[in-house]
Formats: sequence, C-alpha cells, structure tokens
Amino acid sequence: MVAEKETLSLKTCPDKRPKRTPLLAPQPPPGHQPHPRLSEGFTVKAMMKNSVVRGPPAAGAFKERPTKPTAFRKFYERGDFPIALEHDSKGNKIAWKVEIEKLDYHHYLPLFFDGLCEMTFPYEFFARQGIHDMLEHGGNKILPVIPQLIIPIKNALNLRNRQVICVTLKVLQHLVVSAEMVGEALVPYYRQILPILNIFKNMNVNSGDGIDYSQQKRENIGDLIQETLEAFERYGGEDAFINIKVTARTK
Repeated sequence: MVAEKETLSLKTCPDKRPKRTPLLAPQPPPGHQPHPRLSEGFTVKAMMKNSVVRGPPAAGAFKERPTKPTAFRKFYERGDFPIALEHDSKGNKIAWKVEIEKLDYHHYLPLFFDGLCEMTFPYEFFARQGIHDMLEHGGNKILPVIPQLIIPIKNALNLRNRQVICVTLKVLQHLVVSAEMVGEALVPYYRQILPILNIFKNMNVNSGDGIDYSQQKRENIGDLIQETLEAFERYGGEDAFINIKVTARTK
C-alpha cells in the first residue's frame, strides 16, 4: 500500500520526480582549434567538417624505372663478344679481336644497343664504345639492321635515367649520320622513340652568370634533345619535319 501511494503521488505531482542532468559532450578549452582530418577524395569523410582532402599522388613522370638484366651482359659474361679492354695513354678503349667490317651486324649491333641500359663498368663502357666503333665502320651494313634497334633504344629511353638518356641521344645523333638513308629509315619509328623526349625537353640548366660545365661535357639533356631533333630533321627527308612536329610537339 505504501508503494502504491508513492507511485500515485509521483503521477499526480510530476514535480517531485528526480531531475536528470543531461550528459553534455566535453567542450574544448577556449582558443582550441580542432585538428583537421585527412581523408580521401570523393568519399563521405571528405564532406565532413574539419576534413582536409588528401591531394592526388605524384604521377612519377620523371621517376627512374628499375633496370632489368640485359642480353648484352649475359653475352659478355659468357665471352661471346670478340672484344677486350685495352689501356691506352688516352684512357680505355676496345681491342677488337676481329675486323669490325667483318662482323655480323644483324647479330652484334642489336646486342650492343641493348647494352645502352647498363650503368655499371665495364658493361656500360663496352656497350657504348662498341656501338660507336660499329657505327663508324659499318657502312652499308647498318641500314638493314635499323628495325632491330628500335626496341633497345626505346627501352633505354624509358628508363628515364638522365645519364642513360644523354648517352642514347648521342648514339642517335651518330646513328643518323653513320650511313646513307638511315635518317629516313628512322622516320616511321618516331612515334616509338620521340614521345619520351617530351618529358625532358625543357630540362635546361639555368645557371645565370655561372658556368654550366654540363654544356662542355654535352650532358645538358634539354640541349641534347634539341640537337637530336635537328639532326633527325636534317637527315630524315621531307617527311621528317611533320612527324617530329606531331610526335615531339615542337613549337
């Protein structure tokens, strides 16, 4: 009976009910700024308050690609090349065990071009010096081998290594003038060779009043690209200019 009276009194007198204090969220101290929260774009969190959208990742256009084992290194370690290292008063050079004119260019020249990707001694020295020696003495043997050289050239440029690109551009300049019709034979392959040069063609060193020693060593990649394109246009025939214009996006 006593319990019933208490419940009746609570119903008739609601003011006697115990008051509950509402639970409030803890308030930050005055002057405190909430930390922004990083969130991915195009998500629900990106539209919330105090959220900062994380920017897109770097495209990596200038990032160097990892090198892969080359066929040139495999053949060199196996002793299949008729070459040896000779020390001279002017430096190192290749001692050919056979006459260069008698080499099978269809077999050896693409292998040496494959060595353009090498960056360690002695592989890089033998590959680059061997290419220049063969181009200098090749004559009419060079032109039929041009289609086999495109993929090694493309692979070397796609490494996006500054040193490898500079060496490859010098080789291309030598290749164009090595024999007749070679410049014109390269025109159909501009779409495979030249697009990568669009990324690096504006990388000229602005040293102001200082001395840019890379120009003396011919290691300024922007200048080398311009020289290569001019050589392609000079020796590529009447269709060279329009193809360079389209693929290299020159002004």
